[in-house]
Amino acid sequence: MKTQFITDEKGNKVSVVLPIRQYQKMIEELEELEDIKLYDEAKAVKGKNVPFNEYLKKRSLKKK
Repeated sequence: MKTQFITDEKGNKVSVVLPIRQYQKMIEELEELEDIKLYDEAKAVKGKNVPFNEYLKKRSLKKK
C-alpha cells in the first residue's frame, strides 16, 4: 500500500494520503464489517423472528 503522511511542525503524523481506489476499497470493507456487526446484534436479540419475505409483505401493506 502506497501511503504518504502529512506531519505537523514537530514531525508528528497528523494525516494520511492514499490512492482513491485504496480508500474506496477500505470504505467498502468497513461497510461490510458494519453490516456483519449489525446482523450479529440482530441475531442475538431474543424474540420472535419474522421471515424476510413476510416482513416485506407487511411493510408494503402499511405503506398503502
